[in-house]
Amino acid sequence: MRAVVQRTKSSSVTVDGRLVGAIGPGLTVLLGVGEGDTAKDAVYLADKIVGLRIFHDEAGKMNCSLKDVGGSLLVISQFTLYGDCRKGRRPGFDQAAPPGEAKALYEYFLSLCREKELTVAAGEFQAEMLVALENDGPVTILLDSRKLF
Repeated sequence: MRAVVQRTKSSSVTVDGRLVGAIGPGLTVLLGVGEGDTAKDAVYLADKIVGLRIFHDEAGKMNCSLKDVGGSLLVISQFTLYGDCRKGRRPGFDQAAPPGEAKALYEYFLSLCREKELTVAAGEFQAEMLVALENDGPVTILLDSRKLF
């Protein structure tokens, strides 16, 4: 699984003009599920993202996690994180998981985050979404569950 994690002041997602998810301060996560990903990948990323110390402490250092600051989480499914542009100019998405598998792991990831007693909002799987966010910092982190070492 791959994730683009952004520290945000606020973010929201709309589908066909209707608001489907919104948060105040916290993290906005674009989450891609790859071919061969398993529940283990979801567990790893959920733990890593919730525990990332990318919020300022009282001394102004990035030393606090989402839970430490009482932040919220907005998660958007994003298969295009597996776009391969090495050949030609049109990305190929062969490395992305099939929709049924991807949806199951996406929903599992959401449930893991909710178990951590966070406010969690989400986009709509396989929908055309409009994501609005106010990146704070800016702080943007790339994570890949297959690149552990």
